[in-house]
This record gives sequence, structure tokens and C-alpha cells, in this order.
Amino acid sequence: MPPSPLRLLLDFDAQYRRDQQHNPDFLHRRDRRLALARQQDGTPPPDTAAWLAAVDARGNRDALKAWRQGRVLFTLAGAVLGVLTMLGVLYVDGQGRINVTLILGLALLQLLLALATTGQALSGRRPWGRLLGRHDGNDAPLLTQLQPQLAARIAHGAGLAFALTALLTLLVQVLVRDLAFGWSTTLQTSAPAYHGLVEQLAWPWRGWLPAAVPNLELVQQSRYFRLQDSVPANPERLGGWWPFLVMLWLCYVVLPRLLLLAAARLQLNQRARTLLRRHPGRAALLERFATPWVDTGGEPATPAPAPGRPASTALAPLPDSGVVIRWAGAGAPELARRLLRDEPLRVLEAGGSASLEQDRDTLARADLGQPVVVLTRGWEPPTGELADFLDDARARWPEHTGITLLPLATDDAGTAVGAGLLAQWQRFADARQAVRLCTP
Repeated sequence: MPPSPLRLLLDFDAQYRRDQQHNPDFLHRRDRRLALARQQDGTPPPDTAAWLAAVDARGNRDALKAWRQGRVLFTLAGAVLGVLTMLGVLYVDGQGRINVTLILGLALLQLLLALATTGQALSGRRPWGRLLGRHDGNDAPLLTQLQPQLAARIAHGAGLAFALTALLTLLVQVLVRDLAFGWSTTLQTSAPAYHGLVEQLAWPWRGWLPAAVPNLELVQQSRYFRLQDSVPANPERLGGWWPFLVMLWLCYVVLPRLLLLAAARLQLNQRARTLLRRHPGRAALLERFATPWVDTGGEPATPAPAPGRPASTALAPLPDSGVVIRWAGAGAPELARRLLRDEPLRVLEAGGSASLEQDRDTLARADLGQPVVVLTRGWEPPTGELADFLDDARARWPEHTGITLLPLATDDAGTAVGAGLLAQWQRFADARQAVRLCTP
């Protein structure tokens, strides 16, 4: 199943920020290689989703955590409030009647709130922006632009939960209680005028469900006045309002919320697609796809250290034994098993398509008090996920555990990359505490 436009936008932006830490030449070579591989297969350059999969990108999974939690909380609150509201509207003592006018007003109020929510999302206004402006973490610039649509989706979800639970409560009350409905208003309104209002409100279903439209006789019999204790001639007919009220609630509360929730999702996806098309990193990516990468010379024998950084640490030899971790599928399994002089204690997987839980499990299983060798694809630039993984490893494992990094030239050969590509990995290792590059 393809990722949603919102998830795609956030993952692309996260990868774009990580790429800012790398040399433009490496980015150009990496992305141009992907485009050429697709061209040889007779396919167009990769789209955003394919590119993210090819570079093993992993977005910020917590970017939408607060919004997901808010969505769950508001939905639960809406469901509970729907039950309580309908129970309150339907509550009467033995001598009273349930005022139909109150239910009409509540239904129309819900419709107005739903339309107002959609209007706020379309206009892009954020009257509550100060409450959310500081809670979006590193993705705040993007999520700030999406807040009206995200808030509208949450509000419509809560409104739909309110509408459905209120409707179910009404049906249950009709089933288990003998409800007596009536109508009353302070305004000087005649029964024919009120009947005309009811018929106008019933226009969505009066043509195919006439039984759910109260007739004039029922309207006349169910009117009551304050301080009036008289019992109508046919009190059992007062329950005949319930089909009309169920259809009213369904057509003016449930269906609008359902349709507007779907529209809010479409608007959110469309807004996310627009922001992705306008993202500055997308234009640069397309340019790298289309522009040939030219190697201006052979790789220098001794790469110069990064500006402002001390000379690189010496390369370490491979340990005789220990644990091997294949990062993002680097190195063939057979290569990982025969890489060390002795058979590895364990060959584990991490990164790439692995989840955070799987990475944590790998860290726990690799903690044997023995050296650990991490295999990576040397022709790809180091990623932020790898940096986080190594930092977590250094924090979890004992201080004496040696961590060595081997950027492979190919997946099938246990040789490191050349000096030109090795320079960026050397700078990456220098920035990590107690992590050294190793040579076969």
C-alpha cells in the first residue's frame, strides 16, 4: 500500500534535512546512479516514494504523534458527549414530554458547526494557532502549514463520533422506553406553520419514506403549553415522532459529518501534495536526476581532512571474532559469516526496513562483551539513522566494547571503498564517540 501524501511529505522533508549534512557530490552521484539504473530498465526516474525506498530513508515517526493522540482523545470525548447529550435531551419525568423543537435546534447547530469547521480549514485560519505553534518539534514549519487541515480532520472525526453515539442512544431509548414527544415554543406559531417547517426539513426522504414525515394531525395533537396538565386524546400517538427524528439526525448530523470528514482528508492530502511539489529539496532532487555527474579525476591517494576538523583517526584492523551487524542489508549473508577469522558469534540485521523495535532488539542481542563490526554500503553516504544507531549502541553497551565500521565497496566483496569515498566515512566515524573505521 503506497504511503499517504502526508507521510510522504514528512519523510521526504526529514531525508532532505539529513542530506544537508552530506557533500553535494555524494548526493549527486547517489541520485544520478538511481536515475541511470531506471533509464537502463526503460522506466522514468523514480518518484518520491521510490527514491525514499532506494535511499533507505526513515522519517520522523513521532512527527504526528501529538496529532494522533489528539485525534483519539477528541474522538473518545465526542462519543461520550454524544451519549450524555442525547440522554439529557430525552430525559423527562413521567408527566412531561420530550420537546421536538430542542432536538431540531440541536441537529441544526451540529450542521452549522460542521460547516464552520470546513470553512475554517478552507480559509486556512488558525484561531487556536498559539496553542499548537510550539508542539510540532522539528517538523514545525511543515506541520504549521497543515494545522488547519489536521485540526479539521480531528474536529470532524469527533463530530462524527458524537453524531453516531447520539443516534444509537436515541434508537436504544426508543426501544426500551415509551417516549412521548411534543413540541412547544414561546413564539406564536400555529400547528400548520410548524407542520410546514417539518415538511421542509424532511425533503431529503419524504419522497421515498413518507412514514417518517409527521402529518398535520400528529403535529396538532402533540403541541403542549406551559402549565398544561391535560392528556391528549391518543397519547400513544406521541411516540410517532421518532422516525422523523431518526431521519433528521441521520441526514442533518451524521451524513454531513461523514462527507465533510472525507472532504477534510482529501483536502489534507491535496495540501500535502502541493507542499511536496513546492519543497525546495524536490527541485534539487530532480536536477540531480537529470544532470550527469562528472568525475573530474581519480580518487586522491590521501584524502584531506574536513575543514576545521583534526586529522582522521587511523584505520583499525578487523577483530578476529565478535558480532557482525548488517546495516540496511549491506553485505551478503555469506560474506558476513566469513568476514572474520573466526566464525561470528552472531550475524544480525539493523536499519533499512527494520523498525525501531527491531533495532533495539539487535542492540540487546549484540551485547555480548565482544567487538562489534557494522557493515554498511560504502558507496552511499552515512545517514542520520546510522548515527543514531551507533550513538544508542555506545550508550547501551559497556565502554570496553569495540565498535568498528566497515564501508564495503560491494555487497559481495569484503573490501572497503576507495580513499575518495572513505574520506566521508572517516569524518563520520570521527564524529562518533569510540567508533573506528576498519579495513579487511
